[in-house]
Amino acid sequence: MSKLSLIDRFHHWRRKNRWNRQYKKGKWDYLNNEREDLRYQKIVEFISKYASKNPTILDLGAGEAVLNGKFEPASYSHFYNVDFSKASITKAKQKNHPKSTSLVADIHTYNPNQTYDVIVFNEAYYYVHHNLKIDVLNRFTEKLNPNGILLVSIYKEGLDCWEIIDAKKDLEKLDFSKVETDREQTYWKVGAYRIK
Repeated sequence: MSKLSLIDRFHHWRRKNRWNRQYKKGKWDYLNNEREDLRYQKIVEFISKYASKNPTILDLGAGEAVLNGKFEPASYSHFYNVDFSKASITKAKQKNHPKSTSLVADIHTYNPNQTYDVIVFNEAYYYVHHNLKIDVLNRFTEKLNPNGILLVSIYKEGLDCWEIIDAKKDLEKLDFSKVETDREQTYWKVGAYRIK
């Protein structure tokens, strides 16, 4: 985070505290509703279609592990839920998903010491500070196993996110979908990518 000014780091700290309060108060409980399920099902579909059998999955921006709950435990070898909100990870751990690890980490600085078959930016990439988006994308694509896939889910357009991802020369776009809902202005875009 050395590329961020002191004021940017302060705003980031405030955001983390705000998300912790919101998770504790149940503000994000709606992520379990039917409308949100549409985007989760698209992520599940892309993982089923493009990932290796029984993949290791890293879910960045996992919140309280909603995506983890969309999979049968037999369909993955291990599921890692990562979020910078301690309150959300506390809720994720309470679900006791089999073959799952839930941990508090900030994707701006988190650098896991292993590789994965699937890495998901789950409504998280557009929260990465603009000055760090390329660094974060590069760090996590380096953590993909051969033939591993990167999935990105973004609410609406996600300022400059798709442009940065599409400009990465070593990423091949496998699939892309706009997930629309019964609300006119509520939609997500979900992209699946593989290192060339």
